[in-house]
Amino acid sequence: MSDEQEDPKAALQRLRARIDAIDAEIQALISERARCAQEIGTVKGLSKTAEFYSPEREAQVLRGVVERNKGPLRDEEMVRLFRELMSACLAQEEPLKVAYLGPEGTFTQTAVFKHFGHSVRALSVPTIDEVFHEVESGIADFGVAPVENSTEGTVNHTLDMFLTSPLKICGEVELRVHQHLMGKMKQISSIKRICSHSQSFAQCRGWLAQYLPDVEKIVVSSNAEAARRARDEEGTAAIAGEAAAEVYGLNVLFSNIEDEADNTTRFLVIGRKTFPPSGEDKTSLLVSARGTEGPGVLFHLLEPLARNQINMTRIESRPSRRKKWDYVFFVDIDGHAEEPHVKKALDEIREQASLFRVLGAYPKAVL
Repeated sequence: MSDEQEDPKAALQRLRARIDAIDAEIQALISERARCAQEIGTVKGLSKTAEFYSPEREAQVLRGVVERNKGPLRDEEMVRLFRELMSACLAQEEPLKVAYLGPEGTFTQTAVFKHFGHSVRALSVPTIDEVFHEVESGIADFGVAPVENSTEGTVNHTLDMFLTSPLKICGEVELRVHQHLMGKMKQISSIKRICSHSQSFAQCRGWLAQYLPDVEKIVVSSNAEAARRARDEEGTAAIAGEAAAEVYGLNVLFSNIEDEADNTTRFLVIGRKTFPPSGEDKTSLLVSARGTEGPGVLFHLLEPLARNQINMTRIESRPSRRKKWDYVFFVDIDGHAEEPHVKKALDEIREQASLFRVLGAYPKAVL
């Protein structure tokens, strides 16, 4: 062995000592950050966690994390670490309460933790209506509900709730959805029936047709309910996310059986107030034209967006519930409602609309 070559055992000890020193420095900095977070609440004169939760500030911090990241950890990992750090700092006095479409083990619960971190109190409720009710009544500070999937399209029930609810959209979460076949059995030959939510069945239609075409498919209210049945019923398998397999103690028989590799679900974060711009935002609108017949009605209603160089990223029509064949439009645009050019366009639309509401202006999803 060369005199210049370090002994492997000595090298390992040196590196471990360096890691220990780095860990101590990181811990000291985390404690300092937590104290600063406490002082912010004191300076603002706020006592409740929800009062000094600032989604626009969190978005700015996470974008900074991505811009600074030089590896070797991926952007997603760095963002997850900082999200958990911010979540823990925010929850020092009391955790945020977040209602979500349950039960435990659903993709919506995963979306809650992705957006808010694990230092929140996640409140499972059985329906989208109850997510809104929990927030409206003040039992929950925020709510999370699915609104669209890249494969199967819009979750209409969530949109329809905004027809009568006063709540605002405060954020969005984009979650890559991986569907897994799971059960207590160890071989798919033992499967007699498969339970899942209708959306998950639709997202795995091709795989099921190829590998399990003759097995009975049973639609249930949620993937977590499917996993519960797979745990309790002989011969029943479920299609659900990895979290459901962990919660209900199931074997994952096949992973990633969704037909589209980039299968993604978008969730909305709902709350009781609006927040300032973050620099990279979306605005969601609910609009209806004064005249519902004749050529170009919708074009003339939304033309101010194009004239003010505002990109429309999504539009959906839904029955207005005011009279038959009368429709309202849910529109997403780039930019925050408080930005001058956006405000100018929205004022023009408001003047010619029979119904106009800004449902929310919020940061775009970070990763």
